Amino acid sequence: MKTHPWPADEVNLPQRFFGLFSYSRRALQLVWSTRRDLTLIFALLTLAAGILPAVAAWVGRLIVDAVVAAIATRQQTGTVDTSQVLLFVALEAAIIALLAGAQRGIATCQALLRALMGQRINVMILEKALTLRLAHFEDSEFYDKLTRARREASVRPLSLVNRTFGLVQNAISLLSYAVLLVQFSPWAVLILAVAGFPEFFVEAKYSGDKFRLFRWRSPDARMQLYLETVLAREDYAKEVKLYRLGPKLLRRYQEIFDRLFAEDRRLTLRRDAWGFLLGLIGTAAFYGAYGWIALAAVAGAITLGR
Repeated sequence: MKTHPWPADEVNLPQRFFGLFSYSRRALQLVWSTRRDLTLIFALLTLAAGILPAVAAWVGRLIVDAVVAAIATRQQTGTVDTSQVLLFVALEAAIIALLAGAQRGIATCQALLRALMGQRINVMILEKALTLRLAHFEDSEFYDKLTRARREASVRPLSLVNRTFGLVQNAISLLSYAVLLVQFSPWAVLILAVAGFPEFFVEAKYSGDKFRLFRWRSPDARMQLYLETVLAREDYAKEVKLYRLGPKLLRRYQEIFDRLFAEDRRLTLRRDAWGFLLGLIGTAAFYGAYGWIALAAVAGAITLGR
C-alpha cells in the first residue's frame, strides 16, 4: 500500500511555497522563447486588466460626487447641469470597454500560445525520446516521468504562466484599490490585507498537495491508460475475448478509479471546507470596513462617492 509523501514535506511548506516562483520563472522563459511578441502582449494586457478595475472604481466615485453636486446645485439655484455627470459616465464606459478588450486579448494570447507551446514541447519530448536507450524505457520511474511529460508538459508550463500572470494581475488590482482606500484610512487597508492571508495560504497549501498527489499516483494513471488500451483497441480484442479477460480488466480499471477518486474527494473536501471557513474572515473584514466607510460618509467625514 502506497503512502503519501505529504507529512515529511509539511516541514518545508514555506520553502516549497517560495520555490514555486522558480518554476514560474522557468516556465515564463519557455513561453518567452516560443513567441516573444505574444508573451509581451500578454504581459501588457495583464497589466492593463489589473489597473483598469481600480480606475473604473475611481471614476465611479467621481460620478457619485458629481450627481450629489448636481442635486445640491438644483436645490440651491433651480438649474441642472448634467454635463459633468455624463462626461464621467462616458469615461467609465470607455474604461469598461478597454477592460473587456484586455480580457478578450488575454484569452486570445492564451489560445495562440497554448497551440504553439503544445507543438514545441511535444517535438522536444519526441526528439529526446529518440536519443534514449532501451534501458530507459524499462525503468518504471523514468517511464512515469516520460508519461507525465507527454500528457502534461504541453499545457502545464503555459498554465503555470497563466496562473503567475493572474496572480500579478490580482496583485496590481489589490495595490490599485489600496491606493484608493488608503486615502480613507491606512488601517482599513491593513485589516483587509491581513484578513485575506489565511484563505490565501490554505489555497496555496492544498494546491501543493494536489500537485504532489498528481505526481505520486503516476503509476496508477499509467496503469489506467494501459487498461484502456487493452480493452478498447482491436490489437488486443482477440486475446481479451479468448481468455475472457474483459470483466477482470474492467474491474481492475474501476478499482483504480475508485481509489484515485477517494483521494481527490478527500483533498477537495478538506480544501473547500477550510477555504470557506477562513474565507469568512475576509468577508467579515470587508463588510466591517464597508460599514466603517458608510458611517464615515453619514457623519460627513468623507464624500458619498469616496
